[in-house]
Amino acid sequence: MRHRVGGSKLKRDIGSRKALLKGLVTSIIENERVVTTTTKAKAVKPLVDKMITLGKRDTLHARRQAAAFLETPASVKKLFDKLGTRFGQRNGGYTRIVRLGNRKGDGAEQAIIELVGSELVKRAEERAKRREERLKQQAEEMGGAEGGPATE
Repeated sequence: MRHRVGGSKLKRDIGSRKALLKGLVTSIIENERVVTTTTKAKAVKPLVDKMITLGKRDTLHARRQAAAFLETPASVKKLFDKLGTRFGQRNGGYTRIVRLGNRKGDGAEQAIIELVGSELVKRAEERAKRREERLKQQAEEMGGAEGGPATE
């Protein structure tokens, strides 16, 4: 009997399933958005939430637990430096699953799993880049119009 046994097997043995979920969690933390199948997104959502909860704790023990689960040191650093502070006041619900429809090749239902608020972070980064480019262009125009080197 399988009473109260949660989770999906994802048609994999336990080692392959753990590796798949670790890879997805690492990718979500690094990129803040991943396109995958709906079943995998539902399976990985609680693991991402647990990692962010560890990031909010920010103790040595939490760092070691996260480092044991995540695959890259960069993802551990981002989890504790950026995501832990970003979700510091939020009590759960760190991820969102948005369904996209069926994949063309095999008809599997696709979904985006993303961190809540990642679209705001992306927009702010894009705005900052555009602003820097605009300021750089203005500086070049001002420098070229005023006493630039004379060429004959």
